[in-house]
Amino acid sequence: MTGIPAPIAKPFARARRLEWWTLFWMSTVVAAMYFTMGSSQAMKSALIEDVLSLVPAVTWLIAARLEPREPTAKYPFGLVRVNSLAFLVSAVALTLVGGFLFYEGAHTLIAQEHPTVPPVDLFGQDIWLGWLMIAALAYSVVVPMTLGRLKLAIAQTLRDKVLHTDALMQKADWQTGLAGILGIVGIGFGLWWADSAAALFIAVSILKDGFDNIRTAAAELLDGTPRELEGSDVSQEARRLEQHLRERWPGAAVRTRESGRYIFATVEGVEPPATIPPAAELMGDDPAWRLGRVDFAPPGANEVP
Repeated sequence: MTGIPAPIAKPFARARRLEWWTLFWMSTVVAAMYFTMGSSQAMKSALIEDVLSLVPAVTWLIAARLEPREPTAKYPFGLVRVNSLAFLVSAVALTLVGGFLFYEGAHTLIAQEHPTVPPVDLFGQDIWLGWLMIAALAYSVVVPMTLGRLKLAIAQTLRDKVLHTDALMQKADWQTGLAGILGIVGIGFGLWWADSAAALFIAVSILKDGFDNIRTAAAELLDGTPRELEGSDVSQEARRLEQHLRERWPGAAVRTRESGRYIFATVEGVEPPATIPPAAELMGDDPAWRLGRVDFAPPGANEVP
């Protein structure tokens, strides 16, 4: 199969525009963080996290360009699975963000480093740098929170795990920003550990999301049963498709796998029918465009001589 199915063409185009806007707006966040970070651990962690958060958007745009391409001699089944590979890359990036935040926060707490936030000269006036840091962090909260909420809805429509992981990365962005604000305020009150504790607190949640996504991405690349968009549970759409196929061909063994956003099924132990029911009939109330192909293996086809 090639091209983007007509039912999701418009949301797919919207997702592409949203990812380009993500690169623009998150670049402004990175710039704001860089010029105000001072010696704050939470600010440095947030800056690196914001840079890494661009990875899912970039991988999505690359995958979106390759996915619709026609099959070639080297890739006779097309490039629909590039979405699965992009999902793995995005999941690894999310996990690295969590790992980095955890390491930096723990290291600073163990070393008992005491960060300071000195005043700076701004237009001839001495201003506590913390106010500028808080302003930059507040900006780093608003942008990803807005982008992430928009992406979650589109990811569900497209059944797009890369876009969903990107939304999780945006969640990590604004959570890190909030933790950074708490850390800067804590330093202002003499709580030296608040800066690192804030960075450490959010790392646990990010690591959990990252490892869950890596597990799901690995299962997808290994032709495991399709998984839900959120978590590693088996997809209910795949379960219903398997049930429909078993009801139509009793006694047959049915296997499903996922390639990108599409579900592929193999019905084993029956002769290929003269006509295959339309996807809308096999998928029932689920989106028919998700069904990539149904293959049939007659009795004895998979036996090793």
